Amino acid sequence: MGERVLKFGIPKGSLEKATIELLEKSGWRVKVHHRSYFPEIDDPEISCAICRAQEMSRYVEAGVLDAGITGKDWILENDSRVVAVADLIYSKVSKRPARWVLAVPADSDIRTLEDLRGKKIATELVNFTRRYFAQRGIEVEVEFSWGATEAKVVQGLADAIVEVTETGSTIRAHGLKIIHELMVTHPQLIANEEAWRDPWKRKKIEQLALLLQGALRADRMVGLKMNVAEKDLEKVVGLLPSLTAPTISRLYQEGWFAVETVISEGEVRELIPRLIEAGAKGIIEYSLNKVI
Repeated sequence: MGERVLKFGIPKGSLEKATIELLEKSGWRVKVHHRSYFPEIDDPEISCAICRAQEMSRYVEAGVLDAGITGKDWILENDSRVVAVADLIYSKVSKRPARWVLAVPADSDIRTLEDLRGKKIATELVNFTRRYFAQRGIEVEVEFSWGATEAKVVQGLADAIVEVTETGSTIRAHGLKIIHELMVTHPQLIANEEAWRDPWKRKKIEQLALLLQGALRADRMVGLKMNVAEKDLEKVVGLLPSLTAPTISRLYQEGWFAVETVISEGEVRELIPRLIEAGAKGIIEYSLNKVI
């Protein structure tokens, strides 16, 4: 292992698989061994450890890890002093941020935060929830839930829950309704403050941030290449959306051009028939690993 090594944390649990896939798309191969919390990574300058997302920011703050990926929610829950290096919008279900919401039984008379005064709330996000209500001058009892939080209300063990959701479908399936959103959260790349002041570690962390964000940017984007006759060039280029502008180069055959661009995957199905009508030939669609 190299003399300089960045200690990097991968979140265990629901984000673990998605994080490893993102790292691999970014250029790092990670191999997780059964029952081991120290995966192999094909970079001698990085040492990986797997730990719970709920604890990650505490380990980074203490310097046990130089950097790691965890949810913004757990950073706020732990009130951790760390450097938020980059937002990384991805999750186990979708590519959108998750929300911590307040939910009550669908037939409940509770409709506002104020209606919860003096009542009991069950959640895993205890510290943040207590601060949230205290800042608004509403006295509530907040107790920790070890899991199956939705069932606490159904069983009458709590008047409301604060739970994380992406779509709200699980909450509705338990006969609950969302009455308030407390926080939007997403994974973040965070760094220890001392490590961030170290020039070598900061450069390595910034390399991670650049490539991780590039891989996320490439998600649901594709490249398109096509050949276009000179007489049709202006018409075809006029149809093309692009991050900047299409790349256009002359072909060996006189009077023809190669045109290349990057577009959203969702635009392809509508765009390709229009390109063909405009005179594009030999259209090739290809996937992308990173867009920097």
